[in-house]
Amino acid sequence: QVQLVESGGGLVQAGGSLRLSCAASGRTFRRYVTGWFRQAPGKEREFVAAVDWSGRTTIYADSVKGRFTISSDNAKNTVSLQMNGLKPEETADYYCNVDVMVRDGLRLVRKVYWGKGTLVTVSS
Repeated sequence: QVQLVESGGGLVQAGGSLRLSCAASGRTFRRYVTGWFRQAPGKEREFVAAVDWSGRTTIYADSVKGRFTISSDNAKNTVSLQMNGLKPEETADYYCNVDVMVRDGLRLVRKVYWGKGTLVTVSS
């Protein structure tokens, strides 16, 4: 179906920047939403940013607006997240996903694919 692999995580000082990438392989879709979530230890997974297939419609969590930028490259089957002004509290595992509607016989079923995550550590 779809395989997603994140990269770009690592250690960065507070106020620094990091760029995450997610490479997709397998089945392709005409319409989809792809984005990033993050999960800190002991916390719920939270939404960070998303972009639709056109690359023109984006949404961001309020906490990252103005600092993070999501972008996609359909030709390369990748989605990236540029993170600027990182804060220690944003230390987390970052996951990319693809959200699509899949035909199942006569039905359309929502399917969400997830990568395994990449760790971002922001030191103070």
